[in-house]
Amino acid sequence: MGGLRELAAAFVVPGPSGVAIRAGLKGLTGQDETVLRQVGALLGSLASRDLKVRCAAGSAHVSEQWAWRKRALTGQSSSRWAGSITKATHDQWALARRSQLAHIHSLRAGVETITHRLAQPVGAKGAKGTPGGYRSEREWFAKSRRLHVLEDRLERVRADWEAGRVRVVRGAKKLLRSRHHLRAAGLTEAQWRSRWEAERWFLQADGESGKRFGNETIRVTPGGEVSIKLPAPLAHLANAPHGRYVPACRVRFRHRGEQWADRVAANRAVAYRIHYDVDRGRWYVTASWQNPPVTTVPLSAARAGGLVGVDMNADHLAAWRLDTHGNPLGAARRFDYQLTGSAQHRDAQVRHALIRLLHWAARHGLALAIEDLDFAAEKTREKHGRRKRFRRLISGLPTARLRARLVSMAAGLGVAVVAVDPAYTSRWGAQHWQKPLTSKNRKPTRHDAAAVAIGRRALGCAIRRRTAPPPHDRSDRVRHRTVQAASDALGREGPRPRVPGPRTRSVPPGRGAKAGDQCAHNRSGHTAEHEPWHQDSLPLSPWERFGSPRAESRRLTGAGRRSGSGPA
Repeated sequence: MGGLRELAAAFVVPGPSGVAIRAGLKGLTGQDETVLRQVGALLGSLASRDLKVRCAAGSAHVSEQWAWRKRALTGQSSSRWAGSITKATHDQWALARRSQLAHIHSLRAGVETITHRLAQPVGAKGAKGTPGGYRSEREWFAKSRRLHVLEDRLERVRADWEAGRVRVVRGAKKLLRSRHHLRAAGLTEAQWRSRWEAERWFLQADGESGKRFGNETIRVTPGGEVSIKLPAPLAHLANAPHGRYVPACRVRFRHRGEQWADRVAANRAVAYRIHYDVDRGRWYVTASWQNPPVTTVPLSAARAGGLVGVDMNADHLAAWRLDTHGNPLGAARRFDYQLTGSAQHRDAQVRHALIRLLHWAARHGLALAIEDLDFAAEKTREKHGRRKRFRRLISGLPTARLRARLVSMAAGLGVAVVAVDPAYTSRWGAQHWQKPLTSKNRKPTRHDAAAVAIGRRALGCAIRRRTAPPPHDRSDRVRHRTVQAASDALGREGPRPRVPGPRTRSVPPGRGAKAGDQCAHNRSGHTAEHEPWHQDSLPLSPWERFGSPRAESRRLTGAGRRSGSGPA
């Protein structure tokens, strides 16, 4: 491959493992909101205590301790509420543990990069894939100080990892730190307090298959009636039998409502979460369930009929339709979105762009080809140095959110998604496809060409095109012809090997096989025969040997040139 890194094979992305839908609790009375607040505050305090006990146990936690925690919570709430709290605590601790390991890897990579660059001379240029030295002594000094800071952080995080200690905040660290910067956050103390309390409430329950309507703790009937099993200390607030409270509202799930109704009618497990949106002043309920494992579409079936190559950028999706052989069809499409404003606005922009892309692909009955992007190791300042604009660009790309949304929405429409290695797609697309696809009425961008490269890689076709011969010479004496290698050809992404012999179409097959063998010709220093040449002992007359004086003259002239002397 000539220095190019090995490319990963394309694969069909599996569908989503679960579904989550949300609906508003409209028509709640003042009594309903008061009960929900009290239940959320009580269960939230129990969840905080359980998380404290779980973090204190660290990595030495065993199943017996889990059972002991659940029994301790059962007396203060119920067995089902205790099970939901302990499971949520375990998931939160495991997430913090994985984040801690990722932080260790990030710090280690930063330390190794700075150490390598400090060892290089100031101003030394880096090789391909290896950074060089720093530009000035001032930058070298600043980075040497930062190296000590990163080493200290790495030592502390490693100590926490070995001790099984994690740093977890119920309610988010960002919201906690904004308490000391209310003016910068644009909040008053009362507003911050209401947000903090709402984030720390706990009102979620796991589903149980075989139970009535799929959940005994938070139950939603097919008609939309919501009922909550109250904890033991709040049982006096019940307005329904068996210690349950029924708010004066009806729930209607507009998205995937039929799927939810089928699960509820069949008493299949459905998990619910009730939460309060402080900005809007509204209560919501989220229903979620797991999907059974589905066999993904084979890669050959996804490639049948061609597909749509998609290049993701900071402000738009560039897409181009390709046929089975990797040839672009029609014109490129662009689906814009704006990642500014609130999180809800950004999420709506991404969903709107994806649904337009998926509807376009579904109309043609084609799969989508995307890059398997992950910029987790590309955002560090140690790797890109002063390229703040580039770091800001890749940090703004919603790779994880867009990929999750795309897979989930594509599964709902029955559109397959093929992921490919992102190496060299933008560079080779602009180098080999942007100019050939440019015409008087079509001006493709670099991103459009990258979409073609992504689609061709998903189809198993080579991205790089061979250089065409010049117009004045259609033979291959100057350059190689434009040839597309087959998908199973070894080294199809590499340069075309030089085959000795004539390369024109006028020469029949099998001729010129020994064109590069100098021993097959009568050349100086290369004999045509493997045995030594010698003079005949009894030379014949010129007419007997060559048949004419002209042939004799040609022989003598050629002999003089071969021996290095002039004519006799």
